[in-house]
Amino acid sequence: MWRSSLALGMLFFSTMASAAEPGWKAGFGRSKITPEHLMWMSGYGARTAPAEGKETELWAKAIALEAPDGKRLVLVSLDLVGIGREISLRVCKLIQQKYQLPREAVVLEVSHTHCGPVVGTNLRCSMYLLDETQMQLVQAYTEGLPGLVLRAVDAAMADLSPATLSQGVGEAVFAVNRRENKEAEVPMLRAKGLLKGPVDHAVPVLAVRDSAGKLKGVLFGYACHATVMSYQKWSADYPGFASLDLEAAYPGATAIFFAGCGADQNPLPRRNIDLARGYGRQLADAVNAVIAKPMTPVAPEFAAVYREIDLPLQEIPGREAIVKDSLDANKFVAARAKMLLKMLETAGSLPTSYPYPVQTWRLGKDVALTILGGEVVVDYSLRLKKELGPGTWVMGYANDVMAYIPSARVLKEGGYEGATSMIYYGLPSIWGSKVEDLVIDEATRQARHVRGR
Repeated sequence: MWRSSLALGMLFFSTMASAAEPGWKAGFGRSKITPEHLMWMSGYGARTAPAEGKETELWAKAIALEAPDGKRLVLVSLDLVGIGREISLRVCKLIQQKYQLPREAVVLEVSHTHCGPVVGTNLRCSMYLLDETQMQLVQAYTEGLPGLVLRAVDAAMADLSPATLSQGVGEAVFAVNRRENKEAEVPMLRAKGLLKGPVDHAVPVLAVRDSAGKLKGVLFGYACHATVMSYQKWSADYPGFASLDLEAAYPGATAIFFAGCGADQNPLPRRNIDLARGYGRQLADAVNAVIAKPMTPVAPEFAAVYREIDLPLQEIPGREAIVKDSLDANKFVAARAKMLLKMLETAGSLPTSYPYPVQTWRLGKDVALTILGGEVVVDYSLRLKKELGPGTWVMGYANDVMAYIPSARVLKEGGYEGATSMIYYGLPSIWGSKVEDLVIDEATRQARHVRGR
């Protein structure tokens, strides 16, 4: 069954412009979301203390696009590890209501930096065992976040002005398949050309120029975890450094990063601030190389669609098994079990599936951006690009980061991305065996629909 957060069925609209009509309007905005207090950081369960300082600011950055008939799209990128369904729905509803936008016209995505704050219940119930003070700080930050995001969108809407859009794809090669290569061996393996496993080194780039031809902003993506740093400072990690480099190169422009299907990809080697800056520079150089060459114009038309599909979980544990887990020596296993027991007490049962968001934007005639929730492994982008052809871009970590999304291969192999990560996300079991086909089928259906096939 397909479900939408607004209504049953598919939400779809498209806009087209003739040669006699005006072109795009585009606007950019931002809002600082760096916590005011040194609260608990998200991303790593091994942390034992809150943040101790700041390396870079954390931002909510928004791009608004308007087609000639007045229909609009809004994308917001957040320097956060993740957002849960509840906070995502609240933020999107605020944007939709203020600007009369349908759900498919709004994208909320995160860079997945592991040096941002805990937000809402995302990873909190099973990974972070917080005291009352830290829980209050998380709650206060979460309550204030929707207003900060809306402030960025307001700025982007106020900034709407005539613009041209163009697109291209570059390459950056620092992402490494972390399931196939031991971290300590990566420098040697890279030097010998022996790195293993699938990767996606593409850097999709959408450039926005004003009526005078000056670069107004750029949207760019890469499929790799933002996990160079694991210290106790707020940091946007390598995506943030890439954005800073780009904004320094193009004064007045806004650089917005989106994470691709990098759930099983790491920037290696890591744990060094110079490496974080270096990877950011490599990514910025890849974007610059695309911008420096002739890019493909993006016609002033778009189509968008959003659906939620029921993604089944495998066999749900019984109460007896959960009680046993609640006594486990592994604190994360025990924390999840206690959460599930509370759920049983209040709801009477555990969920057997999850409402998984799939969204697609077609920009112009050539770019179809597939937008997926969760931490999506690289197999998805490689398969979608192969099956849907040129112009296919794939974004992960969007609208709801509820868990890892393994491919059939990774699910069968197990390990962290395929199985044990579900403990930290608090879901009662691993995904069902059809997870890849269900996601790919919906993404393919949407991509073909917006392309008129």
